[in-house]
Amino acid sequence: MTHPCLSCGACCVSFRVDFAVQERSDHGGCVPAGLAVEVTASISRMRGTDHRAPRCAALTGVVGEHVACGIYEWRPSPCREFAAGSDACERARLRRGLGPYPG
Repeated sequence: MTHPCLSCGACCVSFRVDFAVQERSDHGGCVPAGLAVEVTASISRMRGTDHRAPRCAALTGVVGEHVACGIYEWRPSPCREFAAGSDACERARLRRGLGPYPG
């Protein structure tokens, strides 16, 4: 059975993703530097997540159908810590008209 997140992606098109610059590859971390922008000397943000209609630059596919994270193994800590089925997950799904988390 396919994990419900792989047919969702609502979180990747709903939230700003800020993280410590030390998580970027050009600062010794794993997040590809080309997919992040520097916000301050200590904070980076995933490209695309601060747009009027946010969409993380690492997201591939069609939200609500079939999606994947292009940097799943190297994703920043906010993405690693995001809990499927959490209140934030449910809010993101609701914004996209996807209904409750099926898990």
